[in-house]
Amino acid sequence: MRAAVLLDPARLERPDTTVLQQPFPFVVAHGQLPDEIRGDLDRDFPQYPSAGFFPYDASDCGPSINMLIENMTSPDFAQAIGKRLGIENLDQYPTLVTLCRLLNKRHGTIHTDSKSKIATALIYLNAQWPDTSDGCLRFLHRIDDIDSVVVPELTPLYGEFAVFKRCENSFHGHLPYEGERRVIQVTWLTSEEEKLRKTRRGKFARVFKKIAGKLDTRLGAGRDRSASHRD
Repeated sequence: MRAAVLLDPARLERPDTTVLQQPFPFVVAHGQLPDEIRGDLDRDFPQYPSAGFFPYDASDCGPSINMLIENMTSPDFAQAIGKRLGIENLDQYPTLVTLCRLLNKRHGTIHTDSKSKIATALIYLNAQWPDTSDGCLRFLHRIDDIDSVVVPELTPLYGEFAVFKRCENSFHGHLPYEGERRVIQVTWLTSEEEKLRKTRRGKFARVFKKIAGKLDTRLGAGRDRSASHRD
């Protein structure tokens, strides 16, 4: 199976893809993964016991996940994304890949992303989702209002995809959710130094959460639905 079969930039041309430049550049696309590899991706996703995003390690994943990540970080895919976001030569920037299997309710507060990030892409891998807006990605007009949506929220179902350019007003987040929410995130960064720094921090967080998992679950559990942080 070739990597191009998993995530083909040509699928971004579907008529139901949304590409907007205001209030910040972003893309929302549906049906970006073929149905026939659902089982493989489900089987090969890492079984992290803790909540949050963790740096990619190929040894944690099975072959189909590794292949999907290879495709998401390819120059061709970066060029296709950069074209839609108005970012020249996006493929020249280093990529940081993180994966998330579980969320706590403290996750998803409204933010813009840090200035070290050029753009961020998300591909969701959940076979089903409860009948709720909780945990659904929202692109927003304001940092203090989770209901100030720019487009309809994106339910994190299998093959749903979003990517956005980091801007001072690239507000995004989701309502508090606790439970399984599988997603692969690829971020194009300003430098290799930032990649190293974020990777080290992510590895430390993974170790800490193994030790203090119950504490991590309680932190922020009662947060406001429009809670935010700047980056």
